Amino acid sequence: MYTWNLKSLYKGLDDLKFSSDQNKLDKKILEFNSLVKSLNNNHKENLKLLLKKLEEIELLADKFAAFVRLNIATDTTNKEFNNAMVVLNQKFIKMALPQTLFEKYIAGIENLNDVIDGDDYLKEHEFFLTEIKENSKYLLSDEEEVLIAELNQSGGSLFSKMQSNLTSTLQVDYQDKVIGLSEVRNLAYSDDPKVRRDAYIAEVKSYKKINKAMSFALNGIKKQVLTLSKKRGYKSPLDETLKRSRINGDVLNSLISAMKSYLPHFRQYLQQKAKILGHDNGLPFYDLFAPIGKANKKYTIEEAQKVVLDNFKTFSPDLHDLAYRAFTEDWIDYLPRQGKTGGAFCFSIYPIKESRILTNFDGTISDISTLAHELGHAYHNFILFDERPLNTNYPMPIAETASILCETIVKHSLLERSENIDEKLSILEQELQDSTQVVVDILSRYIFETNVFYRVEHEFLDETTLNQIMIDAQKEAYGDGLDQNYLNEGMWICKSHYYSTGRSFYNFPYAFGLLFSKGIYAQYLKKKDAFVPELRKLLRMTGKASLIDVAKTIGIDITSVDFWKSSLEVIKDDINQFIQLTK
Repeated sequence: MYTWNLKSLYKGLDDLKFSSDQNKLDKKILEFNSLVKSLNNNHKENLKLLLKKLEEIELLADKFAAFVRLNIATDTTNKEFNNAMVVLNQKFIKMALPQTLFEKYIAGIENLNDVIDGDDYLKEHEFFLTEIKENSKYLLSDEEEVLIAELNQSGGSLFSKMQSNLTSTLQVDYQDKVIGLSEVRNLAYSDDPKVRRDAYIAEVKSYKKINKAMSFALNGIKKQVLTLSKKRGYKSPLDETLKRSRINGDVLNSLISAMKSYLPHFRQYLQQKAKILGHDNGLPFYDLFAPIGKANKKYTIEEAQKVVLDNFKTFSPDLHDLAYRAFTEDWIDYLPRQGKTGGAFCFSIYPIKESRILTNFDGTISDISTLAHELGHAYHNFILFDERPLNTNYPMPIAETASILCETIVKHSLLERSENIDEKLSILEQELQDSTQVVVDILSRYIFETNVFYRVEHEFLDETTLNQIMIDAQKEAYGDGLDQNYLNEGMWICKSHYYSTGRSFYNFPYAFGLLFSKGIYAQYLKKKDAFVPELRKLLRMTGKASLIDVAKTIGIDITSVDFWKSSLEVIKDDINQFIQLTK
């Protein structure tokens, strides 16, 4: 009870179907490899054969991967499934070369649009094919790509691992004991003000043990990214990230502009929170996550399910019915236990057209929001199950659309229904904490990374310089909302997002995701039932269009500052409500 059922995938590792599908996958990969190396000049037929073979591989691999990964998620120490994961990764490695050859073949078709026209099957995959062709111009020669991959293992990738190792093993002197960095950072959520302050002081001090090494790591990674980005033909690392996110500079500029214009409202919230906690000069960094109000009520899983179902029913019957299926057909693994992964996620399983959800349910209101959030992802998956498998991959900025919408619907309902002022405050303030992180703190990270890329091209940025760039970014974003004497100069050290050679500016997509979803929610409030078919249409498009075109399907212009401001108005209303409740 309260665990998920994976028998619709396989009965176990000893299931004959499991070994049979492994053999089938090996065979399909060999067939694809052979096919891509022996193509004639009939591009139309070649593409149809290749796409169909790729679909077959994806369906088998997804089923295999889902079974292995989901079992590991609930028992991370299981040797048999961890060994199966090694086997799975080896199969993915076997696909690397034929996949590259496939992409280069598409890149070489000069009249690709003409080849696609007139064939319904190819037309269905038009975006998939044209995106590969567009991205292929940033590929280097086979020899260069292999060399880059090999050098990365002893360059940027190693710096990334160093950051992970140094931060995960960092010993923090807190009070009379030594604890880990993640443990001391979690104390920021304590309801004891002295604990929060002491933990912050200990955290900031601990960074001095590793900040010099981390400065070399960050310089190395950012210089490598700059070098390769230019070599591939991108204007900048930001340009590369925009293209991978399927948006352009106009969208980003409008998003950032709107965020900046609403900073005064976030600062009002921070100043009000500071007053509640007894501070006169703005909120100290260590009190950003201080709890306000109390939500003492504990919910059973059945009560949480009822809250979700009742609220989903007000949105649409198909959302309600999907959640009901998830609850009654054992799609969800609810409770924390030894060896189970922390947090929460939703896993799409296209081959059986179902999802699986992992949570660590503890009965809090926050857990109900999490359940609604993950079921929103499952709804997105449900809509995409009507699409071809190769048309179901979407970029990070759009990934949270349905999930945040579902979470917002449930949260606002809980707020309206709550008669206890402490509980109401707790729900509202938690929502504002999250929004402040995704708008204000994300903006500070975007500013920091922009300045690092600009300066690292011409100079080495030592730990003192990086500390100052971080402080300046926090001052610019938070302003007088934070106490300028209690910022956190070491935030560039603990955030792994900065230490990736494959993904730069891993910040603004979060803001895009939250604000796009808030904008969608604002549309829903205006149109109610009439909006539901529009949302389905939008979600269906997420894997086969640029995000500008996806938004256009329901009349939204994401290049317009006004759209993003309408999203921020939803958060502004929450801020005003918080200030009224705490006067």
